[in-house]
Amino acid sequence: MRKRINWPVTFLLLLGSIVILFPLYLTVVNAFKTPQETAESILALPSQFTLENFIRAIEMTNFFNAFGNSFYITVLTVLFTVLTNSLVAYAIARNLHKKSFKILFYYFVSAMFVPFPIIMLPLVKQMSTLSLMNPTGLVILYIVYGLAFNVFLYVGYIKSIPKELEEAAIVDGCTRWGVFWRIIFPLLAPMNATVGILTALWAWNDFLLPLVILSDRSDMTLPLVQFVFQSQFSTNYNLAFASYLMALLPMIIVYILAQKWIISGVTKGAIK
Repeated sequence: MRKRINWPVTFLLLLGSIVILFPLYLTVVNAFKTPQETAESILALPSQFTLENFIRAIEMTNFFNAFGNSFYITVLTVLFTVLTNSLVAYAIARNLHKKSFKILFYYFVSAMFVPFPIIMLPLVKQMSTLSLMNPTGLVILYIVYGLAFNVFLYVGYIKSIPKELEEAAIVDGCTRWGVFWRIIFPLLAPMNATVGILTALWAWNDFLLPLVILSDRSDMTLPLVQFVFQSQFSTNYNLAFASYLMALLPMIIVYILAQKWIISGVTKGAIK
């Protein structure tokens, strides 16, 4: 059969690609320009590529300290999110026939519809009272706030795992705790990867939550230190773009390498 091209869909895909890639092009090109070249033409390629903007951006933002903070927060968040959220989801998924667990499931899912600004001020007050206005407190908040969406994904996936596997393990003398870690958790590998990647992207790129929680400048993450390029009346775009690229690069690499896990995991969690 002769294949027909769906031109409206093709046009929309091309338009969407341009909308996404054009800002990235501006960022890359202007990161290697001098301010004079940017003032002449923001679209043109630089006369010569130089790393001077990157070097100055590293110095102005204390880049490696901010990178270490972001790395610490992201790694701990991903690790404890996968461990704790999968446990909660397993308990709910295997007890959904009980009214209390079904209410608990819908309670967690409903949290996805609560805008963060509504609870921002009470949250800051509570974290300040607990002396958790630091990276450790931020990790705890990421784990808790990720629970709603992650439970939604995990429960859908766990329901597709046959209960007979658990029953056979219990007959062989395995405890409920052992069933989860020896049987269920290894089978959750695709969903663990999906949750881990999505959590890493969120924790690394988040701006608002670190802004209201982190009070010490030495604890600031990469998105926060970008403010150094903005003054009251102007912004040094060349240095800012260079810093943006360095901050974005790790997550771009992670997403490119792991996008198949994200797509397959979300699909399985939503359908099964």
